[in-house]
Amino acid sequence: MLGSMTRRVARSRVTRGALVIGAAAVLAVAGCSSKSTDNDSGGDSGSGGLKITPLVQVDKDGKEVPAADTSAAADPAGDGKTKCAPETSIAMAGPLTGPNANLGLNIVRGVKLALDKHNKANADCQVKLKEFDTEGNPQKAGQVIDRILGDQSIVALIGPTFSGETKATGQRISDTGLLSLTPSATNTDLTKNGWKTFFRGLGNDGIQGPSVAKYLQSTGKYKKICVVQDNTDYGTGLAKSLTETLGPLADPSCAVNVKEGDKDFSAAVSKLSSAKPDGIFYAGYYAEAAPLVQQLRSGGVTATFISDDGTKDVEFVKQAGNASKDSVVSCPCGPAPDKFAEEYKALNGFEAGTYSTEGYDLTTIVLKGLAQGKVSRADLVEYVRTYEGQGVARQYKWDPTGELSNALIWMYQVK
Repeated sequence: MLGSMTRRVARSRVTRGALVIGAAAVLAVAGCSSKSTDNDSGGDSGSGGLKITPLVQVDKDGKEVPAADTSAAADPAGDGKTKCAPETSIAMAGPLTGPNANLGLNIVRGVKLALDKHNKANADCQVKLKEFDTEGNPQKAGQVIDRILGDQSIVALIGPTFSGETKATGQRISDTGLLSLTPSATNTDLTKNGWKTFFRGLGNDGIQGPSVAKYLQSTGKYKKICVVQDNTDYGTGLAKSLTETLGPLADPSCAVNVKEGDKDFSAAVSKLSSAKPDGIFYAGYYAEAAPLVQQLRSGGVTATFISDDGTKDVEFVKQAGNASKDSVVSCPCGPAPDKFAEEYKALNGFEAGTYSTEGYDLTTIVLKGLAQGKVSRADLVEYVRTYEGQGVARQYKWDPTGELSNALIWMYQVK
């Protein structure tokens, strides 16, 4: 996911209407915090009673698929007989600070829940968690990954988290032979690099984009959709696959490019307002989605705001406030079952959010490997390569490239 750092979009000419919108935008942005670690509830509970709630699960054709029964999900506690070396550790690498930190924090809290259950039940295998903050930045991720690879106590990595940092580090991880299970990096091309140790724990953008596009087509609600994309590997990849599948519904004359870190979207709002679309799809992250939807509403744009897993976070709702109401977001991530949600909050003090279930499930798979005596990096890679089992988010089984054999997409709505 996350790509390059911020540069403000230059504009040589601003209309009188855009100036008015821009002034409203400044007021709107002033009320938004870019720090995503201050919320006291976490997860998908929003502000003013608004929450991100599951709407429907869809397949690659955009058709509804009933939610799976997760009562038989793998238990990280196992049979309590696992044995491993005292220093055995699992690493998590992702944004733990910065404007999109909640996405990483959701994951690491899921990892902690799995480890807590395991360690309480297995006195002879107390697996440690080593957290590494990348801030979602590919350059910083490179420095972090070198530390992880050099630490021989680390037998597996949950991460990297975003597509940009995964792209920057994947070859080195593969060359070193460390198992890399990403709960969230969705750029389609990541599994086309020939990496031998990389496994994706959810559907990719090549699945998400077409699935969402076909779902939107099937609703009959949209005659014109404008696609807005940021400049990250994640945003550009998702926008491409979605736009190609939407076909005539995606009007190229109102497509908009923005940059990660932008906060003033007056030029984009002016263009989108003139286009009068039924829907606006934003491919990017909540740090930009929140001020964008605020400024759209302040500018009188009433088109349905649609976005992706990068936006599906409590911080989007908290920062955007009432402007986020009725927004639709897609995600290859699975919602938290009731029991999991209760255990997650009891341990972490935060509600489960985007990728929480994936962080838990992928850690559980590593722990199941340890229980089978797969205690080396190489053994764990081979264990995961042939693994098949139910998790709280989905069924896990990978093809030879590291993609899930069957991946579905969830649609959510802010209500």
